[in-house]
Amino acid sequence: QGQLVESGGGLVQPGASLRLSCAAPRTITSVFNPSMMAWYRQAPGKDRDFVASITSGGNTDYAESVKGRFTISRDNARKTVYLQMNGLAPEDTAVYYCNRNLEGRSFWGQGTQVTVSA
Repeated sequence: QGQLVESGGGLVQPGASLRLSCAAPRTITSVFNPSMMAWYRQAPGKDRDFVASITSGGNTDYAESVKGRFTISRDNARKTVYLQMNGLAPEDTAVYYCNRNLEGRSFWGQGTQVTVSA
């Protein structure tokens, strides 16, 4: 029920773009749709930090460090949330995790590695 599957990470050069996807194949639509979906990231040796979130109604929130570069979106029919990342910089290097939260119950994906290096 809580499984989240991230994809789309990789190794890119500074300035490049990536789109991460997070699918919830085993979550029924009536549970996915009202869920708050979010992306977090964890760089080596650092805490897991908030990146972006999107409510069931499409309201979004972003960390200051990614505003204007990253865009979160969701496709409820596909039970998938996306993170479009533009203008990537070395400091964006991290494992990116998807999170689903509904009524206090939180689920995490396994993470996808994003490495930005020349």
